[in-house]
Amino acid sequence: MANAASGMAVLDECKLKFLELKAKRNYRFIVFKIENYEVIVEKLGSPEETYENFTACLPANECRYAVFDFDFTTNENCQKSKIFFIAWAPDTSKVREKMVYASSKDRFKRELDGIQVELQATDPSEMSFDIIKARAI
Repeated sequence: MANAASGMAVLDECKLKFLELKAKRNYRFIVFKIENYEVIVEKLGSPEETYENFTACLPANECRYAVFDFDFTTNENCQKSKIFFIAWAPDTSKVREKMVYASSKDRFKRELDGIQVELQATDPSEMSFDIIKARAI
């Protein structure tokens, strides 16, 4: 249902797809967008897709929310995975759009139980693969 503070509704599909990513690992990433005062699923990345495939899905001039399931190997040679929540708000996006995404972020993130790392990026360099890897370990 819509939140009085931000007026944003989160569709059940968002929560269901996130649960599939988290529990079944059906997806590598999910990109969400706000459309008509609702957070909807815009793109699902298959498990074979890479971080580069994911970053290529984020528009250069529009805000998005995204989750990315990052697999990595620790220094002790253990296979691990962390789920990242990324708030993408490029400097070139409209001010109003940035405000709507910023005011809805915390509520939307609470709907996705199991986020391990949060990252906010306004530029591709702020979410480079090296930064993701450093935040995961």
